[in-house]
Amino acid sequence: MARRGGADAYTARWRRSVHRARVALRRSGVDSFRGDGSDRIALAGLLLLVPAITFATLIDPVWFSPALLALPIVVGGLLLRPASLLGLYATAAAALIVESVRLGPYLKEPAAVTPGTVLTIAACGFFGLVLAQFRARVGVPWRRGGTMLFDLRERIRVQSALPRLPQGWHREMALRPAGGQSFSGDFVVAARTNGGRTLEVVLTDVSGKGMDAASRALLLSGAFGGLLGSLPPHGFLPAANGYLLRQDWDEGFATSIHLVLDLESGDYEILSAGHPPALQLHAGSGQWEEMAAGGPLLGVYDGAEFDAVKGSLAPGDVLMLFTDGLVETSERDLSEGIDRLTGEADGYVATGFEGAAWHLIEACAKDVNDDRALLLLSRRA
Repeated sequence: MARRGGADAYTARWRRSVHRARVALRRSGVDSFRGDGSDRIALAGLLLLVPAITFATLIDPVWFSPALLALPIVVGGLLLRPASLLGLYATAAAALIVESVRLGPYLKEPAAVTPGTVLTIAACGFFGLVLAQFRARVGVPWRRGGTMLFDLRERIRVQSALPRLPQGWHREMALRPAGGQSFSGDFVVAARTNGGRTLEVVLTDVSGKGMDAASRALLLSGAFGGLLGSLPPHGFLPAANGYLLRQDWDEGFATSIHLVLDLESGDYEILSAGHPPALQLHAGSGQWEEMAAGGPLLGVYDGAEFDAVKGSLAPGDVLMLFTDGLVETSERDLSEGIDRLTGEADGYVATGFEGAAWHLIEACAKDVNDDRALLLLSRRA
């Protein structure tokens, strides 16, 4: 019985040890993927790879060129911290010296270490060290950088989602960044306020485009989302203007249009900060009307005032909000772009505007090198 009890205790201790090792390995792997863990495992693997390459080169330098030492150098530049990288470089330099001595002069042996091989490996090492120092300064390893950009894009997309509307209303939003990128300086924030009766939507165009404006767009979308619904409708744009002025950016202006829509009556107000006018289709007449509200750009001067324009959406009416990239280019002015947009939109009057936002951007500004956004609201008949 004593032997059996001792064996069971030993088995239990062994299982606990294995479990702790598995947990530690899994945690180390997760930390390594996130960039928070040590780089010792990667350094050890690369230090073992260097002598393996050296041995293969000494055995058959024709198939295993001395330039193969650039491979661990490049991988190390992506994985290792600067201090660890210097240790790898010292090991690679020693291996290169061994290869040059054993293979003989390059003038007699064509597969020997040549000056070009040394320069190639040295150049890879230099650029790898620059990348490692940049990552160390920014604090974002390459394995985490792509995930952060993906998270950034998803946050902008989630913040730009429009809330559900009651029966009888249709809404859709289409956004196309400049140059086919994933990030845009145009964004929208929206919320149901007043107990869900009122829809407030703010469409903003940050100065710049694409990646240059993406970081500011993310910051502003979070700030504007916090302000929206927390202030009376007429207090939103003055508060947003004050927020931009406090940022003191070199290129810190933006245009914005604020829609306040009563979902029961269809009455609305539009306030604008240097933004292109909204367009309303009157179902009764089939005519488009520009709803232009006055106001200066956001972030230009303090104490700016923003005047509202009022309207009402009857059953069958459509309201479009858009950014200037959709209707204005260097080859055409704003009025021409609006005429083209309304002409394309007339084709959807008979069939309905479901799915029309993206197609209108494709038809009106497919190849424009600017951020383009279109918000479409319709009240079903």
